[in-house]
Amino acid sequence: MDLQTWTYIIVGITFALYIGIAIWSRAGSTKEFYVAGGEISPLANGMATAADWMSAASFISMAGIISFDGYDGAVYLMGWTGGYVLLALLLAPYLRKFGKFTVPDFIGERYYSNTARTVAVICALVVSFTYVAGQMRGVGLVFSKFLEVDINTGVIIGMIIVLFYATLGGMKGITYTQVAQYCVLIFAFMVPAIFISIQMTGNPVPQLGMGGKVLGTDTYLLDKLNGLSTDLGFSVYTNGTKSMVDVFAITLALMVGTAGLPHVIVRFFTVKRVKDARKSAGYALVLIAILYTTAPAIAVFAKTNLIETVNGKEYSSMPAWFTKWETTGLLEFEDKNGDGKIQYYNDNSKDAAFLASQEAKGNKGSELTIDKDIMVLANPEIADLPNWVIALVAAGALAAALSTAAGLLLVISASVSHDIIKKMINPNISEKNELWAARGAAAVAVIIAGYFGINPPGFVAAVVALAFGLAAASLFPAIILGIFDKKMNKEGAIAGMITGLLLMLFYMLKFKFGLFDGGKDAVAGLKESWWFGISPEGFGTIAMIVNFAVAFAVKSFTPAPPQDVQDIVEHIRIPSGAGEATH
Repeated sequence: MDLQTWTYIIVGITFALYIGIAIWSRAGSTKEFYVAGGEISPLANGMATAADWMSAASFISMAGIISFDGYDGAVYLMGWTGGYVLLALLLAPYLRKFGKFTVPDFIGERYYSNTARTVAVICALVVSFTYVAGQMRGVGLVFSKFLEVDINTGVIIGMIIVLFYATLGGMKGITYTQVAQYCVLIFAFMVPAIFISIQMTGNPVPQLGMGGKVLGTDTYLLDKLNGLSTDLGFSVYTNGTKSMVDVFAITLALMVGTAGLPHVIVRFFTVKRVKDARKSAGYALVLIAILYTTAPAIAVFAKTNLIETVNGKEYSSMPAWFTKWETTGLLEFEDKNGDGKIQYYNDNSKDAAFLASQEAKGNKGSELTIDKDIMVLANPEIADLPNWVIALVAAGALAAALSTAAGLLLVISASVSHDIIKKMINPNISEKNELWAARGAAAVAVIIAGYFGINPPGFVAAVVALAFGLAAASLFPAIILGIFDKKMNKEGAIAGMITGLLLMLFYMLKFKFGLFDGGKDAVAGLKESWWFGISPEGFGTIAMIVNFAVAFAVKSFTPAPPQDVQDIVEHIRIPSGAGEATH
């Protein structure tokens, strides 16, 4: 059976499953729409959290970044995994005990202010829309390649599917859909990894295969890739090129940004008890670790196979996958020296001798341009795996992108219907009308998300990393201080959130999009001007520190919170059932 047929069958089955679950679990109340009625089991919530967490950036983009950046790409592994631990241990149980539906709801009540709630809503919307842009681009990528439609059409199909099960089922429908999506995405991620690990090293465990010897030789796979990389003028694959300051900043921004992501935090309100929130966090961490420990192995396999398949080979002899990816515009070959062969090397190398050696061979620059986002999707094709495995990866990528997109759209919907309409504009709105408002807000959010998918601001993981930076700069300090500093007042929290958000947005627009310095074409030249040598992906750390500093400064000359608010903060830090033992 050909790839196209397999893709339609597998993607069609998974989509039918998601729609069926949405119909079966449709929400009948606002509590079911916002938090699935608070009745989800810890295991199901752990699976749903893992699917919500592992977005298109985790599935499609992370291994792609590690493929090209090597050791430098590890910042995403460290930041995102460490951030989930931070969220699970430091925030989730306390927020669950506080008992509010959304992050803006928590901030509005904790800081006894609708102004604080409004600022938190703005922060949540900015973060969520930035994040969802990456997801919709991922959906468009998969559709454009595997279903042979253009990216815009792919995004529109994805919008319709998400709109259906997000607006019909709300959090209840999304939760059970995400359980199915986790099963699909993890199976799709692991199957090709196991196949290729056996192919290349004879070891069925990808994590061990990555560190093992190439089948039939005494050469370790990583040593082989290091040699291939340096031969092409790139840095040693297992060494980093980023400054330690930037590595630290990006890792910390991703970590604390994780702990401030509204769509992940809300998952801990869907279980019955605080104890269940802790359990589901533990389950999710184990389930997430399966993919995150496999991603570096896939990166190594894909990069090694790519170099050996294309470099120095005749363009006319390229396998079918190469020309198919060319039609998407995500892989481009330009025969600069007219020899009909693909010359792939680092023509930006600072090694003059290496560049001179390439010139002596008649090469006039690297002739291959590869979008990092295609590496995971193309990996099974490069390795010549069966068509059903390739189609399975497409279904897994769609599951990852759609699951996170649905969670983000629900956050956007709840922020509008619950935090703005219910809490500020019309407190007496009926539950039925609030539910309709939530669904309407989700529909509008899907349209906006689709626009970002059609006009993406960058490759998936870069966009998502910026969302984490925005969350770190704006929401994280307000949440952490709201739990652990009972004296933090509304004035301090509001000033900190506004300052952090604006500073991060300014830095993004300046150094990521070149808004003030000549547009996107000028971005590469601005690298030398980064503040403290920190990239836009890592600047959330600096903006977060500024947020904390402003919050404490403003707190010091403004009134303390009311005593009843301070008592609530004391209460949420006391373990449930502790009773007199806490006194």
